[in-house]
Amino acid sequence: MTVLLDTSVIIDTLNRRNGRREFVLQLLADGHTLACCTVTVAEIYAGMKPHEAPLTERFFDTLVYYVATKATARAAGELKAVWTRKGHTLALPDLMIAAVAIENNLMLATDNRRHFPMPGLKLLPLPAMQ
Repeated sequence: MTVLLDTSVIIDTLNRRNGRREFVLQLLADGHTLACCTVTVAEIYAGMKPHEAPLTERFFDTLVYYVATKATARAAGELKAVWTRKGHTLALPDLMIAAVAIENNLMLATDNRRHFPMPGLKLLPLPAMQ
């Protein structure tokens, strides 16, 4: 199974926080493929300190990369419209990540489950933060 890592999981993995590095290593040991997408890369670089660049680059080089296409953007926009009508305010970056996961049949690993209420989205259960 391919697991799309949300930004929160990548940040904690890189910073060795909350047991996420061990979680990611276990996913690899279990034979899973790890992935990221356009949005997570942008979010990581937006908050990255210059001295963190080498480790971040090496980590991203180990992941499968999914591009957010025009179809992905449309799906994210449609999700936003649906959830807004239901009275839920969801951030467009999270909707883009969800659309990438749904479009490519990926399991999403995130610590922010409330940001991803879409019924068509497969969320990977995460161990409790340590």
